[in-house]
Amino acid sequence: MKLTVNGEARQLDDALTNLDQVIDALGHHPRLVVVEFNGLILTPERWRSQLVQDGDSLEIVTIVGGGS
Repeated sequence: MKLTVNGEARQLDDALTNLDQVIDALGHHPRLVVVEFNGLILTPERWRSQLVQDGDSLEIVTIVGGGS
């Protein structure tokens, strides 16, 4: 399956069927990212029910904490 992830073409296993699986396969911790799927920001509760198919686009932003 071909996806665009943060502007880059990525080839992923066709066995991945939902967004939750894709986020995991890309190595992201679900509590530390915000995901835009085809232009819509989805809450983590929706990731399991969101089907992913060839040509979809993801923007994944990692949350970084810190401060002084």
